[in-house]
Amino acid sequence: MACGTTQHVGERGLPDAEGIASYYADKFVGRTTANGEIYDHEGLTAAHRSLPFGTRVRTTRTDAPTRPSVVVRINDRGPFKDGRIIDLTKTAAERLNMIRDGLAEVRLEVVSYPAGAASTAAELPAPDPPRPAPSNVGW
Repeated sequence: MACGTTQHVGERGLPDAEGIASYYADKFVGRTTANGEIYDHEGLTAAHRSLPFGTRVRTTRTDAPTRPSVVVRINDRGPFKDGRIIDLTKTAAERLNMIRDGLAEVRLEVVSYPAGAASTAAELPAPDPPRPAPSNVGW
């Protein structure tokens, strides 16, 4: 029995694991995200340039002594400003205590990839082991 519904940390590389996080302006509330969802600033979602939609990413603030973190689900593309690696909802930004500053230095760690996102043989579940040939011995 294979457990291939979710891939976990370390099974794929994460580009730009450290950098600057920003958060969405209020003007985006109600607009459609790249995966077709309606943007809700109260959700724990984010935009990333390349991670598959549905990927869950722990975002940890590295420039604050308490190092707050939040797990968000990727549902949009961006940010499109150089040097920024993730765009968070307002609620996620609040959890990182970055509303006043607007930007924060963060580290990203993949918590899980969505089901069906495997793209290389190394990421596919192992095949079932071969079954022994039936015996010709009669009982």
